[in-house]
Amino acid sequence: MSDRDPFAEIERAFDVLGGQFGVHLDTVPTDIVDDDDAFVVHADLPGFDADDIDVALTDDRRLTISASHTEESEASEGQFVQRERRQQSVSRTVTLPESVDESETSAAYDAGVLTVTLPKMTADESGTDIPVN
Repeated sequence: MSDRDPFAEIERAFDVLGGQFGVHLDTVPTDIVDDDDAFVVHADLPGFDADDIDVALTDDRRLTISASHTEESEASEGQFVQRERRQQSVSRTVTLPESVDESETSAAYDAGVLTVTLPKMTADESGTDIPVN
């Protein structure tokens, strides 16, 4: 009998393919749209509930999306008992090209897609004008 672990080989193959195509299984696929006065971030999070998702904005430009889900099931039939546990955690941090207004941000989750709307800072919000004499 061989000491090879076929599941470890499959996982390694996914890691190699993911690295070649820039997709990793533990990350959140995102689209960032520049919608003139706001950035709109769409993140695919299938299989999660809204309560499983955390969204944080730091430094007016760094958006972090993370989700964690634990699932347990138990089935018994006759003398056979089966119990399975599954845990899934993913996260993604993106740096936006411009500062955003933290107080006006919003997020909605529908059909496995998280949509975060981040209004851009206006010129008078992003700092203080210093007149030159």
